[in-house]
Amino acid sequence: MYLSDGWKDYELIDASDGERLERWGNYILIRPDPQVIWSGKKKSPLWRRADGIYRRSSSGGGSWVKNDLPESWNISYGKLTFALKPMGFKHTGLFPEQAVNWDWFSGLIRARRAEGREVKVLNLFAYTGGATAAAAMAGAAVVHVDASKGMVQCAKENLRLSGLGEAPVRYIVDDCRKFIEREIRRGNRYDGIIMDPPSYGRGPSGEVWKLEECIGDFVALCTQILSDDPLFMLINSYTTGLSPLTMGYVLAAEVEPKFGGTTETGEVALPVTQSGGALPCGAAARWTRSK
Repeated sequence: MYLSDGWKDYELIDASDGERLERWGNYILIRPDPQVIWSGKKKSPLWRRADGIYRRSSSGGGSWVKNDLPESWNISYGKLTFALKPMGFKHTGLFPEQAVNWDWFSGLIRARRAEGREVKVLNLFAYTGGATAAAAMAGAAVVHVDASKGMVQCAKENLRLSGLGEAPVRYIVDDCRKFIEREIRRGNRYDGIIMDPPSYGRGPSGEVWKLEECIGDFVALCTQILSDDPLFMLINSYTTGLSPLTMGYVLAAEVEPKFGGTTETGEVALPVTQSGGALPCGAAARWTRSK
């Protein structure tokens, strides 16, 4: 298990009856979570004092049924600062469980930079740039790729807030597969690759993406743009039914025959203050080059 327990501005206070009770800076949110299948007494008084509540609709989708939140506000993780806002489908613009992965690859980047070596990182399906900011803060040059222009703008703002506005980061609005195919033709290479692919989606020409059907071929394609001495590769998955071991098998099968190294897997989780337990928040597969 990879536990994101280094936060000060974020806290998962409690989880029960299909919902999370969270503190994001100075604001309390209640949001649905399909992993919270247990029921019980909601002991914290903060359940009754939430500033924002998102509820799913029986007909599909959902909405913020209570929204006493500002249009946007900031929280920090170490030296990183992120802008948050209530978005559609319960999101805030940040996945706090990913901090444990940020710490992991940041350590690898810093160690190589301490040897006087450059590190070039590719962040695919990069969303609002949490991983991009962490890699840039650690000293990497980063290429940030996402198909949503709005999300790329959010990423630029997050890096600016983190004091990384002048960092060597390229922002690309593009379909990730098409971008990789062009990078192969151009001969560009990367020392680290981060990806957070969706469970389902459509490409610019209507191509259907289903993670369980497409991820193996996609990872194989990515191995063609790894450098001669790659540092790491990370796959995040939020797809229900795909275990960490499944994602690890895919990663190991494609990368290890070419570069050796080791692959590790685990659930990404957040500590729950009220119970002392941990809430699973997805899967991660991590490959690193053998030392």
